[in-house]
Amino acid sequence: MRTHTLRRAFIGATAAALLAATLPATATGASPAGGKHPTSPKPTVVLVHGAWADSSSWNPVIQRLRKDGYPVRAIANPLQGLTSDTAYLSSYLTAITGPKVLVGHSYGGAVITNAATSVPDVKSLVYIAAFIPAKGETLAGLTEGSGLPLVYTPVPGGVDVTIDPAEFREVFAGDLDKTTAADLAITQRPANSATVTDASVVEGYRTIPSWALLTRRDHAIAPALQRMMIGRTGAHVTEVDASHAVMLSRPDVVTDVIERAAR
Repeated sequence: MRTHTLRRAFIGATAAALLAATLPATATGASPAGGKHPTSPKPTVVLVHGAWADSSSWNPVIQRLRKDGYPVRAIANPLQGLTSDTAYLSSYLTAITGPKVLVGHSYGGAVITNAATSVPDVKSLVYIAAFIPAKGETLAGLTEGSGLPLVYTPVPGGVDVTIDPAEFREVFAGDLDKTTAADLAITQRPANSATVTDASVVEGYRTIPSWALLTRRDHAIAPALQRMMIGRTGAHVTEVDASHAVMLSRPDVVTDVIERAAR
């Protein structure tokens, strides 16, 4: 009798092992009986550059985010005016399914503020040395008297604005080496004057959790102005001794802020 019992136990254990080997693993590597569930996919991080830059300025941050498993998009912000650029970003976001984290640098902060509520699943907003206008404000009004060394070039349909290349490093990239700063000055993308004269119409930070990185050595958006704008958003704030080009000089800090917002 004992021999038959042992044989039945052996056959039962073998069958159970074979059945387990044929079942697919769960997404987390744990069985449902363990009480665990598959982890949610990480949100897509959408990076929006500002004036006098382009999407390549995010490259060091993109590398870090991808290494940490985040899907990333870096859009080519048209820089043609807050109204039209907001419409462009809103349209771009409709093609991205699932949760999204919007990250804006400089003028890009104004764009994400106005576009954030136009599409579903925006998880959080991240402002990197950014403008965060309230409804009715213009960037020209926020920066009145700043004395930026700007160059105005009439073009069909408006006026293009750039930073004087001779002063670009001091204004935009004071903590980067001279060669890199000179390259950025040469390749800077001009912004249409409508980027600073169009009024903001939406305050996305009122309903969406926000994070902000304040740059204390910024000569493009004064730290005091950044602090004022951040203060009315309720954002989680990090401060760093860096220039306006913080995504290039301190990509580790920028990435950390973005990933905290994404989590």
